[in-house]
Amino acid sequence: MARSTRLTVEDWVNAAFDLLVAEGVAGVKISRLCEQLGVTKGSFYWHFTDIDGLMVAVAHRWQELQAANMARVTELGSLPPAERIVAMAGTLFDERVRAVEVAMREWARSDSTVADAVRAMDRLVVTMVRDALVESGFDQRTAEVRAAALLFAGIGFLHNRDALGPLHADELHEVFAVFTAR
Repeated sequence: MARSTRLTVEDWVNAAFDLLVAEGVAGVKISRLCEQLGVTKGSFYWHFTDIDGLMVAVAHRWQELQAANMARVTELGSLPPAERIVAMAGTLFDERVRAVEVAMREWARSDSTVADAVRAMDRLVVTMVRDALVESGFDQRTAEVRAAALLFAGIGFLHNRDALGPLHADELHEVFAVFTAR
């Protein structure tokens, strides 16, 4: 039975995120989305010309969410640099954020536009961490290497969290102590 309430673009994007996380990019199909949302395909086509249009909206929404996360960290500029870095990594504790991040990185393996978006976000993260490390007294080159290593460690954590078990806040602080020690 179809829903009587008109859906928004955001509703479709959120449903696509749910399928992307649960089944990967191959699972994001118009018929599956309509079934999940309890609507007809006509509702989908009211908002998007095709599945690619929806997927572009999903990629843009992910970039917006990531940029908002980075903006929140930037607003913490009054905190000591190490605390800002820990605040950035703190998003890894949110299961939804982690699941979407893993799904986006997996999608990026088969879509060059998404790969470009992921690379751009990675560069932003490295830049923010590098700047915090420079502010802490590291030279530019050392800060760049350590920032990249922290990003790689974070990506590894995202992808292996299930195998390794959850990372606890005190362990996260230890990881950052290793990368920020002189």
